[in-house]
Amino acid sequence: MHPLVDTHCHLDVDEFDRDRDEVIARARESGVTRQIVPAIDAATWPKLRDVCAKDDDLYAAYGLHPLLLDRHQDAHLDELRDWVERERPVAIGECGLDYFVEGLDPERQQHFFDGQLKIAREFDLPVVVHARRAVDAVIASIRRIGGLRGVVHSFSGSQEQAQQLWKQGFLLGLGGPVTYERANRLRKLAASMPLEFLVLETDAPDQPDADSRGQRNEPAHMTRVLHTIADLRGVDPDEVAQATTANAERLFGLA
Repeated sequence: MHPLVDTHCHLDVDEFDRDRDEVIARARESGVTRQIVPAIDAATWPKLRDVCAKDDDLYAAYGLHPLLLDRHQDAHLDELRDWVERERPVAIGECGLDYFVEGLDPERQQHFFDGQLKIAREFDLPVVVHARRAVDAVIASIRRIGGLRGVVHSFSGSQEQAQQLWKQGFLLGLGGPVTYERANRLRKLAASMPLEFLVLETDAPDQPDADSRGQRNEPAHMTRVLHTIADLRGVDPDEVAQATTANAERLFGLA
């Protein structure tokens, strides 16, 4: 099987502190040889950097997640620029908009999202985007800022929204949710979308696949996502593996 890239895995979080090395070893054994590790808030950037520094196959992205809006300060955008300049991450993120969770000020979310998109454009880096019940607003932001590329992770939008993102130079990240038989719209998209716009992910420790519901997710489980998508498309899993890995390498500039 062609080696895989988990394009969205929070390996730095506390849930992996007790067995992180074993998790990485299991990932390698399953064929997941590289992982993009996106940040969630400024306080966690130093730990994320240290975790990625210990393993050549982990690649850091730095950003401010919309769900942690109450932790973000305006000064963190300036700090982010400094971190990017000094640490040279492979992407900006995780950033974006979330209109699903109540009580998150949309204007404040937009402020931090726009700021991060501008930093990504300034440093010519891809963005790792969170878009929950907010895909149209995310597309509008990407168009307004311009000159961007990236991935909308855990995509859950429509075929039409997907096409709009492709035209803007964005890929779609699919993970555990596609393995659930009731996810009809998502599975239809996975079956029919051009492979050139697809990357695979776990979002570990979150979003476990249908075989692991209620458990901690980890990168080794991404092979279940791969096989599900290959089955839906009626192709050999290696075809999906080769294409999605090439897409990840191209987007994130991986060696």
